[in-house]
Amino acid sequence: MAAALDGSGPALVPVPPDRRGRAVIAMARPDTPLEVGPSGEDVAMVVPTSGSTGDVKGALLTSSALRHSAAAALRGLGGPGQWLLALPTTSVGGISVLVRSVVSGTRPELLEPGDRFTVAGFVAATQRLTGPRRYAALVPTQVWRLTAGPPAGLAALARYDAVLVGGAAFDDELAAAAAAAGARIVRTYGMTETCGGCVYDGAPLDQVAVHAPADGPIEIGGPVVFAGYRLRPDLTAGALRLDGSRRWHITDDAGAIGADGLLQVRGRLDDVIITGGKKASAWAIRRVLATNPAVRGIEVLGVTDEEWGHRVVAFVVPADPTDPPTLESIRAYGRPSLSTEELPRQVVVLDSIPLLPAGKPDRSALRALAQ
Repeated sequence: MAAALDGSGPALVPVPPDRRGRAVIAMARPDTPLEVGPSGEDVAMVVPTSGSTGDVKGALLTSSALRHSAAAALRGLGGPGQWLLALPTTSVGGISVLVRSVVSGTRPELLEPGDRFTVAGFVAATQRLTGPRRYAALVPTQVWRLTAGPPAGLAALARYDAVLVGGAAFDDELAAAAAAAGARIVRTYGMTETCGGCVYDGAPLDQVAVHAPADGPIEIGGPVVFAGYRLRPDLTAGALRLDGSRRWHITDDAGAIGADGLLQVRGRLDDVIITGGKKASAWAIRRVLATNPAVRGIEVLGVTDEEWGHRVVAFVVPADPTDPPTLESIRAYGRPSLSTEELPRQVVVLDSIPLLPAGKPDRSALRALAQ
């Protein structure tokens, strides 16, 4: 990683050690010369991304973008430190930990190689950290496991100077539980195309700008923005625009700038479900139903339906697996706050929400379960 960043080594393509690896290699086309950034700068990494659905794309991340992202993050957190690597290095969350470690001049601590995330593994890795400042980057599912497991997990979480949480929606109740235990949680927003999180607790990092028009996508501008998609100028044209020397990434998300000047992310643009000819907001539905005490985890999507065009489906992880909520109870809970079209027409009860490697809900898998 250090060699890729300083130009003494080749650019890197992280390849997953599973069936997705072939698709990543096919996307990367190692036999074809690598593009350069808009200003002629070298590309240090080609990072695969597909959002929540779709074919694999390769985001071209320059050394300057990666370094600026890491340096701005460290300034925002209070200075260099040692990181726990608890995310896969085939996605931007884990890659960002490595880049921040290079910029900090420290070596990250790893969970035991090959281990799935467990409370015991997290506690053991935390105890091995030696840096004067300690940081971790997690997805919400990992934080939930630490809050729901043995007390040692929360105690370990509280030992960090900051814990970045991103990759998926992070419930207020879960955040409050972690904070109550002494954890210093920082909610992050960003994506592969912005070298990972670049908005911390609603505030952009140094030299990052955010636009959030009322009826349009969130746009992120600044030195952290990617240089395009590998060998896909067609996709690049729809996701990247140049404004003088500043690059802007046109995201798939909707949001607004609040009265306090902070960014409020309101879900994906395609979270609007047209059902029975009327609009329903998956983001608004999820926000209401997530407060149901019978619900431990939830995702809401629109699924193709012959009668309604799309039906609202709630994918629910019950708080009590022996007494899962029913469709009737979910609709009754939501009725005081949701419109008729926003009330779910199907509930799918799951042990857990299926996730992509980066920690985002696997929408394709969820829709297949609903069908």
